[in-house]
Amino acid sequence: MTVIAAAALGLLLFVRFSGEAGPAATASPPATQVPGPTPSPTPEPTPSPTPEPTPSPTPEPEPEYFVLSMVGDCTLSSSQLYPHFEYILDGDMSWPFSGTVQYFEDDYLTIANLECSLSSEKLYGSTTFWFCGPAEHAQILVDGGVDFVTMANNHALDFGQKGIDNTKSTLDSYGIAYAGANESYVFQREDGISVGLFAAKWLATQAEISAGVSALAQREDVDIVVCLMHWGNEGSYRVTASQTQLGQAAIDAGADIVYGSHPHVLQQIDEYNGGYIVYSLGNYSFGGNTSPRDRDTAIVQFTVKRDVDGTVSVEGWEAIPCRLSSTASYNDYRPEPYEEGSEEYERTMSKLLGTFTGPDLTIDYSQYHDQPEDTAAPETAAEASPETAPDG
Repeated sequence: MTVIAAAALGLLLFVRFSGEAGPAATASPPATQVPGPTPSPTPEPTPSPTPEPTPSPTPEPEPEYFVLSMVGDCTLSSSQLYPHFEYILDGDMSWPFSGTVQYFEDDYLTIANLECSLSSEKLYGSTTFWFCGPAEHAQILVDGGVDFVTMANNHALDFGQKGIDNTKSTLDSYGIAYAGANESYVFQREDGISVGLFAAKWLATQAEISAGVSALAQREDVDIVVCLMHWGNEGSYRVTASQTQLGQAAIDAGADIVYGSHPHVLQQIDEYNGGYIVYSLGNYSFGGNTSPRDRDTAIVQFTVKRDVDGTVSVEGWEAIPCRLSSTASYNDYRPEPYEEGSEEYERTMSKLLGTFTGPDLTIDYSQYHDQPEDTAAPETAAEASPETAPDG
């Protein structure tokens, strides 16, 4: 045996003896990978088209409405002999209108007849009654929501031209609009309607009334014309033929509304030729009488429409019947509304509607003539006796 063969045999024996410890390791075949499903590609989302914004519908234009309020005589002073108004007021300028101011807070224009003078200096007159309040009494109108007053009445000249000048100066300083005898004023705020107001003088002729009204009615910047009249018989619920003639003449000349004062009692409201005639609104906060026999008064409110085409028209009126005092025993100069449906409410409405059948009041001022110059003013409100107070 050759050396190579012997070596080979020895190696074989060695391998055999060594393999007795366990079977020979068998190499595992390579793992076979089973292919999975091929994923489908995720489609890109198709963008939704952005909708065009739908325009909001344009609101249809609508008419606008404005309220014109009217009250009667405001005498913001007692007569020189009986300072009852001042005692009741006691420095509170909001008192006289505190029972009704809510009706004027949201209206467009409030109108009153100023039946007194206002002055920062003491004035003296030669007439039966001296109705002259201190200048600060103009604050009553401001607190009460009154925007405009007419001074064209039979008391305007009680203190001569000085009284007129002082009153106008006072009203200017408090921002209250006004018109004197045969004067006009155009009232307008922001983009509201323009109201032309003509105050006919006491005892004005028909020609003067027509001329004053026509001058306003022909102006392109005036939407509504109000003619302010001082006329009629004191204490009478009946309209005179002269009032009817002059009121209708004012409407025919272009007035939309005629506002009347002087009788100190309510008179009817008439509709004529497309316009309205308020013959008398009586007394309101009236310092000239501590105990008026007729305490019925009213707030009259006209509704004015401005249509979408710019046309302006008066739609009609409503009334708030009131008692001119919040007390029944004496005049505290603070009007307050009657309860709707009450006997007093219905009576007041009958006067405005022209159906009242009660007797007229008899007005007699003879007791006030030739008063002694040394007559003393009362020291307290109780001393200002109702029997010593004028009706107007």
